[in-house]
Amino acid sequence: MYQSTTVLSSLAVFVVAMTAGVTANGVAAVEPESISENGSGFIGSYYTDGEIHVGEYGKPEGKPLTEGHWDFKPSWSKTGDMLVFFRRLKNDPDVSKWKTAIHIIKVDGTGLHPLTDGTHTDFNQTWTRDGTNTPIWNRRNPNTGGYQVMASKVGGKPGEEFALTDQSYHTWAYTCMTDGRILVRSNPPEQRLGYYLMTVRDNAKPKFESIECELAADGVLDRVSLSTSETRVCFEYQAGFKRQVSGRTLYIADFDAEQRVISNAKPFANEDGKPIWFAYPRWSKDESTIVYHAGGKLFLYDLADKSTTKVSTNDSADYRYPHMERAPK
Repeated sequence: MYQSTTVLSSLAVFVVAMTAGVTANGVAAVEPESISENGSGFIGSYYTDGEIHVGEYGKPEGKPLTEGHWDFKPSWSKTGDMLVFFRRLKNDPDVSKWKTAIHIIKVDGTGLHPLTDGTHTDFNQTWTRDGTNTPIWNRRNPNTGGYQVMASKVGGKPGEEFALTDQSYHTWAYTCMTDGRILVRSNPPEQRLGYYLMTVRDNAKPKFESIECELAADGVLDRVSLSTSETRVCFEYQAGFKRQVSGRTLYIADFDAEQRVISNAKPFANEDGKPIWFAYPRWSKDESTIVYHAGGKLFLYDLADKSTTKVSTNDSADYRYPHMERAPK
């Protein structure tokens, strides 16, 4: 997880682009149609101006679940009505120096509790899909700048979290599978930096199985989201390896968990790489739709008719980090 000061300029570019007739897909056309007042039929969680909301995309939001803080990236559990998110406690122009605390809250706004004490840089939390409802996230090693994967439990307390990977090498977790494996980007000992399915083993080091993907040879796959059937992924793609926030293209691809291959990748938003912050694509549970944010607004992409619909309702607010109901990324 990273953001940067380029985000603000990206928002400004987005406004100019939309005024000029550029759609959320990054092609010259009319602006995407806004959803009707009847809503989209899709429930999700999202960030608006630092607060966490739950509601139907396309309808005005009601009272936020959290207020008075800077709360980011809610992820909805598969087997329960819970969100896991992080709260920023210490800001810094360098996002990797933020201090954050992982929290869990029920989607009705009750049961808020922290899992970490706010002295670490903990990012991009999600849930396992194996039935245990285990929250996992990535924790920065301040000495190396790399990350390790952490985990806790619902009802856990700060200090009870535990490491799934070692600090001696970098591992960044994206999403989990029902068989317990975790899709990561890592440079494990004696293996190259790449994408892997990681198996956590009791009393043994994790097992890393390499994933083949042609796109990875020329750039970076980021914020990878796995479909419910675990046969497709969506993700941000950055050409080249010098990190940038804006200008990424959003892709859909096939995923073969047995052969460990990501293939048939096709862009669906910002194909021509306009300097706008397109990010955080997430699947609906029925796999018919992907939600994402672009330039501070939320959009739904329909896979059947390839249409894009704007579903954020307050044009003066900053929307980010959408996530679909009961569909861990």
